[in-house]
Amino acid sequence: FDLTLTLPGIAGIVLSIGMAVDANVIIYARIREEIAAGKSVRNAIKTGFQKALSAILDGNITTLIAAAVLGVLGTGSVKGFAMTLALGIVLSMFTALVISRLIVNAFYAVGLQDEKLYGKAKVRKTIDFVGRRKVFFTLSIILVLLAPIGMAAYSATEGRALNYSLEFVGGTSTTVTFPEDMDVNLDSLDTEVKPVVEEVTGDANVQFQQVVGSNQVIIKTRTLDMTEREAFAQKMEESFDVPEDQISAETISSTVSKEMQRDAILAVTIATVCMLIYIWFRFKDIRFASSGVLALLHDVMVVLACYTFVRISVGNTFIACMLTILGYSINATIVIFDRIRENMHGVKTVEELKELVNASITQTLTRSIYTSLTTFITIAVLFVMGVSTVREFALPIMTGIVCGAYSSVCITGPLWFTMKKRSLIREK
Repeated sequence: FDLTLTLPGIAGIVLSIGMAVDANVIIYARIREEIAAGKSVRNAIKTGFQKALSAILDGNITTLIAAAVLGVLGTGSVKGFAMTLALGIVLSMFTALVISRLIVNAFYAVGLQDEKLYGKAKVRKTIDFVGRRKVFFTLSIILVLLAPIGMAAYSATEGRALNYSLEFVGGTSTTVTFPEDMDVNLDSLDTEVKPVVEEVTGDANVQFQQVVGSNQVIIKTRTLDMTEREAFAQKMEESFDVPEDQISAETISSTVSKEMQRDAILAVTIATVCMLIYIWFRFKDIRFASSGVLALLHDVMVVLACYTFVRISVGNTFIACMLTILGYSINATIVIFDRIRENMHGVKTVEELKELVNASITQTLTRSIYTSLTTFITIAVLFVMGVSTVREFALPIMTGIVCGAYSSVCITGPLWFTMKKRSLIREK
């Protein structure tokens, strides 16, 4: 499709991997539950895929709707993220629902029929998530308030609430021609040149653009005054033997216009609304959609707090990072909602409703842990082994994965129970 692979595109791939893992975990967990219920392995495989279908479709279609809206309304890196994500979702749904089924049935057909090979779900004691909802809600309110408090504090002390990148605020573009005997590549620029530039600017927000076929590199930094430009040139000469006449600097304006920012925000807002309408339509209960959107808002605010306090630069990857977390979180939430919907029959009292929610969350807890842990490890490897730009991208996603798992398990179910309880009381 001639897509340019950028960090937002990698975010789309990572989210696709997470959702593909999630789909298979849901299927295999269902098979284990059916074996534990006394069914034969063959029937457990058949029923497991059938029962997992609704959760997988709802979770993937919800995120696919968001990707479609972003693909139509988004620009630049947001559109690239949407297209990569959409392709990944379609492929992961196909592999989970078709290829995985063929492989499991093939294993069974060649003689791998012992239930020990497939596992048997253990009977777990139901955890009282609903009973601890006041603790969870209080903790979440504190976490949500961290972002506005931090932004207000930094705005008062530093003059800017967030550490906006060069795309938002502009800066200085310095063209440096390194000696011909120096091997100039992305690795050497990140490991050797960037620390020297950071020492002068006192800011990790540095971008490199290498001129093809030469040792000339364009280094973009925050706006430097004349004294800092002279110090920059001196450092280049001391560290890399670059003559002063091989260094030139100019001021650059921001490339992300207010119109592009507005379009990105509009795209995210419409995508979120469309996801919630779908949840409302599928689950036929506005309370599911309401608790889902509040959990998404919670996750966004926690990740925003991470950007605020760690001073990670806010640039083109910011929107993609937020979208990755929203997609991941809503997918985890839908799995729990799907189990609540499945278990909800004949519930007439508040105590029965409480037990139902606790049981549904407990039954899907293994899936939540496995999926979140798998994706977290993937991002953690990027964080440990990647260059500074990748680390700045990976850290908020890791924060969002942990926060999304917490909100899905500890917030959405108890929040839905709180809303639903009132309607039961009114009906009485």
